[in-house]
Amino acid sequence: MSRCGGVADDDKTDIDVHAISELQKTGVVTTDDSPKYKYTSDEEGNYNFELISAKVLALRVGGKFVNTAESGDRVGVILDRTCFYAEQGGQIFDIGFMVNTSCSDSEILINNVQVKAGYIIHKGIVEGTVSVGNVLELSFDEPRRRKIMNNHTATHLLNFALRKHCGDADQRGSLVTDDRLRFDFSYKSPLTTEQLEGVDIVVSEFIAKNNEVYAKEAPLAVSREIQGLRAMFDETYPDPVRVVSIGIPVETLVSDPTAPAGSVTSVEFCGGTHLQRSGHMNKFTVVSEKPISKGVRRIFAVTDGEAVAAVQRGNALQRRTDTLLNKFHRGDYVYHDIISHVNTLIQDNDKAVIPAWQRDRIRDNVTEMKAKLDKKQIEQEKVLVSENANEIKEIIANNTNAPLIIEVLKSKGTSKGISEGLKVMRKKSPETAAIIFGVNGDDIFFHGIVPKKVSSGSDLQAHQWLQSFADRLSAKCGGRELYAQGSGKGADKIAEIVQIAKQFAEAKLQ
Repeated sequence: MSRCGGVADDDKTDIDVHAISELQKTGVVTTDDSPKYKYTSDEEGNYNFELISAKVLALRVGGKFVNTAESGDRVGVILDRTCFYAEQGGQIFDIGFMVNTSCSDSEILINNVQVKAGYIIHKGIVEGTVSVGNVLELSFDEPRRRKIMNNHTATHLLNFALRKHCGDADQRGSLVTDDRLRFDFSYKSPLTTEQLEGVDIVVSEFIAKNNEVYAKEAPLAVSREIQGLRAMFDETYPDPVRVVSIGIPVETLVSDPTAPAGSVTSVEFCGGTHLQRSGHMNKFTVVSEKPISKGVRRIFAVTDGEAVAAVQRGNALQRRTDTLLNKFHRGDYVYHDIISHVNTLIQDNDKAVIPAWQRDRIRDNVTEMKAKLDKKQIEQEKVLVSENANEIKEIIANNTNAPLIIEVLKSKGTSKGISEGLKVMRKKSPETAAIIFGVNGDDIFFHGIVPKKVSSGSDLQAHQWLQSFADRLSAKCGGRELYAQGSGKGADKIAEIVQIAKQFAEAKLQ
């Protein structure tokens, strides 16, 4: 597979050391790919790419060099020059097509471009015929290239921003595609919310300044001395090396490499295709930051339209968060309703592609609110449980050993409070069959108890007793002959339910 995750390489179109030797022996020159840098732009960030014609020097089909490739052939094409970008330096390859000027019905659909020993291999599928010596008109996917340029320039700015907010954060790898960028760097701990937000701010400031992006070849020895240079020094660079600087001309940096100018902007060795101004990427945001190995972390970021969409999604989640926080602070909520919204928000926030700093902040705020909600609910339930149990004790005191008790608690009902109260009833009124109802909002909790002596001497059983009215409340019930419990909804039906329960018990106890 291609390292950049593109279309799978067909090894039979690739060239190995033997094929390279064959090309060299037959006098095939290496590919001039300087036209990949030939493009202009206007103030609005519209780009005009210079497309070219090129001569076919070699064709690779089925692991061999051939003179002609025909329809359906998977082919590797080597040209004298190209405007296609071959995958290298972490930047994904261009895709597009090539039209045979000798026969306009013949073309090659290019889905992968690689470079070996200076030979650029354009890999694709032939439609019609193409022969060595033919001249092809080259056309790559310009909108895709434009997005790649956004993300490559953004990668340089991200690298600079990490240095500013994380200090010793050295690049360990990168991947630039059309939909996002990936950046690996050495750092011992997760970036804080403030660091992530700071990175976004630094890059956004460069976008707002709309700095010119300079790219120029310079002597390697001098370029290595540029103050603030970011490079992977275990890499082997050509001499001269291409230097990409944002906001400061390369000539200025090379003329006095030890001056502090390079430390205030992004300066890197790079052979990739870049924007001509930083403002052309329009928007940037980091959407993910995570560890990939010990001491190495990985960032994913997006630009332009993808970044705008990420920010919009983040703002929508922030509005939902603010609504819930306002309800919580006002006390204007029902616990079970608000906690359901909170849990959904936590899940949506974790899955959403939004600014990473905003995700962290929303998660922190909502998690803190949830903890306070749960704590308050536990405290309130303790009070209600105590109130329920005390109310049931009072009922027992006024009806000790009455054969039948059916009561609705005046306090807000809880299942646990009813259960605690009926434990007391078992001890202090052991001959009483009872159902206690507790109402809380539209929720109804109910427990039924039938002493063994009563159950064996009549047809009254606790689980059947509750089932006599459960359907009216769409209730879920569980239990057996001596004890059962359930819950449902329909507080407005409580009087009717009490009557049904009473009639059922009286009929069974006769």
